[in-house]
Amino acid sequence: MKLVDRVKEMAEAKGATPGQVALAWLLHQGSDIVPIPGTKRVAYVEENTKATGIVFSAEELNRLNEIARVGSTAGDRYAQERMSWLDAT
Repeated sequence: MKLVDRVKEMAEAKGATPGQVALAWLLHQGSDIVPIPGTKRVAYVEENTKATGIVFSAEELNRLNEIARVGSTAGDRYAQERMSWLDAT
């Protein structure tokens, strides 16, 4: 199962959005981690702040840590063919 699908599944079980689960997971990583989500709309700021109320059990945190292992999301941000215009001279 893809990383996104697994996060969506956990979000659904928590009654949250995948973004809220991601933010909540970051908040559970320690006091030296401060997520800074970008947004253009007040509604999204309000949605993001609800992530502070999400509590994970040790089992859920372990599952999220397995889902998002270090390096599992590594790769190019954009497909090379879409960025080829930057190389034009």
